[in-house]
Amino acid sequence: MNDQRQLINDVETLGRLIRDARKAQGLTQQEFADVAGVGVRFLSEVERGKETAEVGLVLKVLAMAGFDLLVEHRSHRSPFAHLIDDPQGSS
Repeated sequence: MNDQRQLINDVETLGRLIRDARKAQGLTQQEFADVAGVGVRFLSEVERGKETAEVGLVLKVLAMAGFDLLVEHRSHRSPFAHLIDDPQGSS
């Protein structure tokens, strides 16, 4: 895989990215799940874009797929900034 940044806006995009990386490594879902330490059902659901609260497992899968997860602050102001600036909402 090349060193490119990918904006992830939804779980479907994340799943597709993981699936493509797995296939590029020539691994079946079972082989990849075994190496990543997750169940094949979980991997299948992640690759299909099913929303899940198992963030820790998703991070393991990303690492095995060869990705680092980076969080970057957006350059524009949050739509919720007024709540942070004035927690009472009295603006």
